[in-house]
Amino acid sequence: MRQFNIINTDSEIIQSATDKINNLNKPKGSLGMLEDLALQICLIQSSIEPCLKKPCHILFGGDHGIEREGVSVSPRDVTWQQMINFTNGGGGVNMFCRQHGFELLLVDTGVDHDLSGVNGIINCKIDNGTRNFRYEAAMSEAQFDEAVNIGCEMVDRCIDMGCNIICVGEMGIANTSPSSIWMHLFGNIPLKECIGAGAGLDNRGIRHKYDILYESVNTFKTNVTNNKDVATIIRYFGGFEMVSAVGAMLRAAERKIAIMIGGFIMTAGSIAATQRYPEAKDYMIFGHQGDESGHKRMLELLDAKPILNLGMRLGEGTGALCSYPIIDSAVRMINEMNNFKNANITKYF
Repeated sequence: MRQFNIINTDSEIIQSATDKINNLNKPKGSLGMLEDLALQICLIQSSIEPCLKKPCHILFGGDHGIEREGVSVSPRDVTWQQMINFTNGGGGVNMFCRQHGFELLLVDTGVDHDLSGVNGIINCKIDNGTRNFRYEAAMSEAQFDEAVNIGCEMVDRCIDMGCNIICVGEMGIANTSPSSIWMHLFGNIPLKECIGAGAGLDNRGIRHKYDILYESVNTFKTNVTNNKDVATIIRYFGGFEMVSAVGAMLRAAERKIAIMIGGFIMTAGSIAATQRYPEAKDYMIFGHQGDESGHKRMLELLDAKPILNLGMRLGEGTGALCSYPIIDSAVRMINEMNNFKNANITKYF
């Protein structure tokens, strides 16, 4: 796996940033999470005058071999159909990107359909979906490295456009299955507590999904000697779109820009990323706690406090996108509110 040089955010300005926030003309702590977000962004940008520039949303698409086992109510064709729908501006992700001024990058990392001639989709296809991890690793080491590098390249592209805050999302039928396994193995949480309805499985479907994933994990533990290795776990079960998202998170942290995380799949990706590079968490802003079973538990593993809890489970990064106005408000607060001295108000604490 590519090596990253990720350091913790700038602790040297904690005091000056905190003092600036506390001296705004308001009771100390009265703006709650906005104050926490403002401080985090100050530390990420090494500035007490932070700004948000040209936000980008990177959506990675890919299919999964494990879908062939009936672990999702949606057929795999929905992946490519939705990717095309996104190019026409018709998805939930399109609406929120338009609303909040995000540049949307649609990246085909492994959709099981020829999208090479579709305008608006960046063709980075590694293969037509991953292999079935019930029987073998989802991808080879070379494919794994390629997926990580694709994520890095997309972040670099955004930064070259002047972006200093990214959001990551995904489109991949059955990708709650590898996410559940990452949660199980990285969080040491019983597999049953990690599995939910995904795109709408009933109780019988959830039981079937559990049986398939339980068997897959046992096969992995039996046949793979280095089954505790973080990169091996990510590669064995992950989708191309998920691994690219992990690469994007790590590259964004390496380049010291904020990363918006939302949803079950991308939170699982953030767990995978921070297993390898714990410092990357400093750059992550957790926008939304979704309705997928286990998402709250994953956020607790990360000691992460999500901005929103709207009961969403659409995916695509939509929950994180919905949190952007709150992040924007935090930055406006520290830059635009007057302080006690300039406002001629007695500071009473």
